[in-house]
Amino acid sequence: MSVVEMKVPTIGESIAEVTLSQWLKKDGDYVDLDDPICEFESDKATLEFPAEAAGKLIHVAAEGDDLEIGALVARIDTSVTKDSGNGAPEKTASQKEEPKTEKAAPAAADAKAESSSSYAAGHPSPAAAKIMKESGVPGDEIKGTGREGRITKEDAMKAAEAKKSEPAQPAPQPEAKKAETPKQAPITPSASFSRETNRKKMSRMRRTIAKRLVSAKNETAMLTTFNEVDLTEVMNLRKQYQDRFVKKYGIKLGFMSLFAKACAKVLMEMPDVNASIDGEEIVYHDYADISIAISTPNGLVVPPVHNVESLNFAEIEYKIAELAEKARNGNLTLEEMQGGTFTITNGGVFGSLMSTPILNEPQSAILGMHAIKERPMVVNGEVKIRPMMYLALSYDHRVIDGSTSVTFLVKVKELLEDPVAMLMDL
Repeated sequence: MSVVEMKVPTIGESIAEVTLSQWLKKDGDYVDLDDPICEFESDKATLEFPAEAAGKLIHVAAEGDDLEIGALVARIDTSVTKDSGNGAPEKTASQKEEPKTEKAAPAAADAKAESSSSYAAGHPSPAAAKIMKESGVPGDEIKGTGREGRITKEDAMKAAEAKKSEPAQPAPQPEAKKAETPKQAPITPSASFSRETNRKKMSRMRRTIAKRLVSAKNETAMLTTFNEVDLTEVMNLRKQYQDRFVKKYGIKLGFMSLFAKACAKVLMEMPDVNASIDGEEIVYHDYADISIAISTPNGLVVPPVHNVESLNFAEIEYKIAELAEKARNGNLTLEEMQGGTFTITNGGVFGSLMSTPILNEPQSAILGMHAIKERPMVVNGEVKIRPMMYLALSYDHRVIDGSTSVTFLVKVKELLEDPVAMLMDL
């Protein structure tokens, strides 16, 4: 038997460990060369792992395992051919010519295999059995999705949840009893008084996010300054030119490109806000790579748009849309996740009115956008209703002074309140 060992490959310089998030091929399946057999979740992205040979796949690691680079994931038995059928090796000529002299032994083997299969099918794991007992779900109502039809913990949990959501059926009362008992609503325990808990391992991305947020809180001198911006002129600009913009570029002019462009312009004027600390040195950048916070099912990712100071609005919108689609589909590459000199996050899309965004290390500043609300404002001595947004700039006080942070935020506010000046590079 010839076996090829499949080990975790080197993914990136900073990645020493991955999580096997899911198997794409079952244990015992036949796989072709380069067939994706499983998915790895690293600190920054999800990657498919292709087969390095053709043959029968033998699982070694399990879903959810944390694996170091070089760890054994699976084996592939290359002596098994596709024609032999679902991982069964081809019979040799001598095996094919053997006469069937006795039927008793094969029949006994078949009975043993059938017995093993029937035991696994519909048989709960210990954890599943406990959940079934507590929830009162019988095994014949659950279809096992585990190996050979075994009922897994997840199968039992889904069945228990489904049973909870079913409306309660009142017990039938005999006719004689109905006449004797007073009309009173039956007292049934409320479903809201559940005391159940369940545990789920944190995804690698969620664990990485947690570590980085704690590090940013503990390792930086973080402060936040606030201001508010009147978006009347920005909204008028979008209303006036939106149709022409879409017709020419095929994409809408959004708020994010306007905010990114305003920040990039001010970052070029105020390099301290665009800098980062590396040991005992401050690194300054002559470009603005602005990371855009994107919410995904697995957590928040912040891929950067490079050289925003040199892009036009359409190019910024195209890049943001491309990164957002890749992020939500889990297709961001490690290269697309790296870098960034400044971050913008928009909690307003979820309804946030004000927040204190946390730094995206090693960057020294992050701008928080929020919901746009119409509020009465005094304009030239008159009270007018204006679309207002609170802006928050969190910054590392080790690099950025308080006066610098306030000045930066005021400059961004002025550009957004007079976008024509920004377009004319004034």
